[in-house]
Amino acid sequence: MTGGASGLGGAAVDMVVAAGGRVVVIDLNDEAGRAKEAGHRGAVRFVKGDVTVEGDVQRAIGIAAGELGGVHGLVNAAGIPAAERVLPKDGIQPLEHFERVIRVNLIGTFNAIRLAGAAMASNEATPGGERGVIVNTASVAAFDGQIGQASYSASKGGIVAMTLPIAREFARMGVRVVTIAPGTFDTPLLGALPEAARQSLAQQVPFPPRLGRPEEYASLVRHIFENEMLNGEVIRLDGAIRMAPR
Repeated sequence: MTGGASGLGGAAVDMVVAAGGRVVVIDLNDEAGRAKEAGHRGAVRFVKGDVTVEGDVQRAIGIAAGELGGVHGLVNAAGIPAAERVLPKDGIQPLEHFERVIRVNLIGTFNAIRLAGAAMASNEATPGGERGVIVNTASVAAFDGQIGQASYSASKGGIVAMTLPIAREFARMGVRVVTIAPGTFDTPLLGALPEAARQSLAQQVPFPPRLGRPEEYASLVRHIFENEMLNGEVIRLDGAIRMAPR
């Protein structure tokens, strides 16, 4: 579980443990990660690591394979937000800002996919031929990004675009690949906003007119794990929201 210390990933960790599973969490938030491990003693192992670093992800996979019975699922929930115009009032957006968002959100997701996929390939197949499931996290910004979201939308759009080709490639080894594109969810990021801003975001959702709950994301992750016919698809989880230009 990348980014599993809190937010959407944290809710997915709780779901897996409640269902009887065990999880390795890789996250840069040391305090939250250790708290998650302590809260699920014996069922969760925390690895402080960067999803863009091959050695960090391999270390997490090694713990899952060596101590928790193998790698049968991957949830990519790690990512960073970004809100910056290409041409802000004070000049031009530095190229390294764009590169950082792409590196963490898109390349980090791909890094975890390729390494976890290699580990899943050696699993014993289920009667239906399945060896693993990979769930990625994009965003509705991949489809209707707002002003200031060029880098974020590009990173999430990349995740959307690579879902089907990787699902097609991994089909030969029985590994499914599905992406969730959440709308506005009540995560620690939004928790830092003023209440008026939170209410404004909630009211933009046609129905239900509220922020999404992390456990609703986790519920969809579980359904993807359990439904073998879900493969190569991107699922919007957004209450029918379509973001305005700004």
